[in-house]
Amino acid sequence: MAQRLLLRRFLASVVSRKFSQGWGPPLTSQALQTPRGLTVTPNPARTIYTTRISLTTFNIQDGPDFQDRVVNSETPVVVDFHAQWCGPCKILGPRLEKMVAKQHGKVVMAKVDIDDNTDLAIEYEVSAVPTVLAMKNGDVVDKFVGIKDEDQLEAFLKKLIG
Repeated sequence: MAQRLLLRRFLASVVSRKFSQGWGPPLTSQALQTPRGLTVTPNPARTIYTTRISLTTFNIQDGPDFQDRVVNSETPVVVDFHAQWCGPCKILGPRLEKMVAKQHGKVVMAKVDIDDNTDLAIEYEVSAVPTVLAMKNGDVVDKFVGIKDEDQLEAFLKKLIG
């Protein structure tokens, strides 16, 4: 029921935007009536927000993607080797993303799921997760395994940036 209501609101906002941009006749409340005769009206208290697109964090798809986006990167890269089933990874990941975002583009973050990219995990000797590598000019300059607090992460990033 809730999903259906959200879908109606979304479609109503899309349709109203299209028509307000001159793609059709003016939109009336009759055009937004549901099959049961209820009218969908936007409610500012129930606004749906989407997440911001992150330019500092990206997921690695495969080996060539890793080579292109991490090894060949001119910007220092923090590589987070994680797994979906890993509890500590779920704690460290957002914390690390937040700290990388605070650096305002001086460093970027690559996320590597070890279950999807086993070859990369083996190549970089990842024996436990979470494992975080600091890479500069294609070389591993620092590494840690496990959870760190924000102060330790900040020191790790400052050492990478220089």
